Amino acid sequence: MIRWLFRILLGLLLAAVLLGLITAAVGPLLVDPTPAPGKTSSEALLRPGTGFVEVPFPGTGGLRLHVAEQANGATAGAAASPTFLLLHGFTFNLYTWDRLTEALSKRGRVIAYDQIPYGLSAKPLPGTWSGDNPYSKAAALGQLIALMDELGLEQAYLVGNSSGGTLALEAARAHPERVRGLILLAPWVNSKRPIMPEWLVDLPQMDRLTLLLARMLGTDMPLLDYSYADPGLIDEERRTLAASHREVANWDAAWAALLSRSLTDPVEIGAHLGEISQPALIITGAEDQIVPPADSLEAARALPNATFAELPGCGHLPQEECPAQVFDIIEQWLDAPPNDGG
Repeated sequence: MIRWLFRILLGLLLAAVLLGLITAAVGPLLVDPTPAPGKTSSEALLRPGTGFVEVPFPGTGGLRLHVAEQANGATAGAAASPTFLLLHGFTFNLYTWDRLTEALSKRGRVIAYDQIPYGLSAKPLPGTWSGDNPYSKAAALGQLIALMDELGLEQAYLVGNSSGGTLALEAARAHPERVRGLILLAPWVNSKRPIMPEWLVDLPQMDRLTLLLARMLGTDMPLLDYSYADPGLIDEERRTLAASHREVANWDAAWAALLSRSLTDPVEIGAHLGEISQPALIITGAEDQIVPPADSLEAARALPNATFAELPGCGHLPQEECPAQVFDIIEQWLDAPPNDGG
């Protein structure tokens, strides 16, 4: 009797394992691969002060970037007036800077743009390019420099939040002559993300899973709530602007293409911070749940010429949640004597 019961239990266990394997192999293939519909013309979605700039990218006919610009009339033509180029983070877009740009424009020209495939910028799909993947880290850096060239920017302060901070640091290391200084809000430097072999990422099941994840991240924008110390401060207009990409055709497939590439593209800038000599300001929210404040402090200590500030009651998007405090710190830093911080 015991042997018989053991055989039944063993059979049930094997059946459960087999069912799990079948589910893992077949389940993802049940995800509908049809890309999301959207408006045929992104021009209909533009807001005042925004437009498109096309930048060259090898293997494509060019990539169209959604750009917003603001400048105070008193400083726009001044030779010494700096330019601030704003770089948003993962799943966000240029509207994340709305509450900071007007104040920052008092100090100079302010430009923000949607990195592909976010917001209203281009959403190239696999098969539409030849050569380098436009969603790689190197490609994002190339697109940043190409945009500066198209806009006639010899040099700028790079202002980056989260992964936008990572991009700013990469630019400062690769093109130091183009970067006047760095203003980094919760830069993604020391935080880790899963890295997978290409053969695994290329499986059909992974294609569907990244598409499913893209839809989860881009439909309800869960990272927006998670990035605030107090999500109750997020109004409906902010939620609508954060999800502007959903009005553009194929947004989910493009996000999935970015996610697939990111799974094989490690963040390594943390090992090279000592090579970046430009003056830097690092700001962190004390309540940041995505990039711990201790990580931002560690990055500031590793940079040769950095000033660090921590804002109480703020989360991962201090430029949205605490814009006045952020601007006060930026102004103090800009007005400080050279090499005053650290």
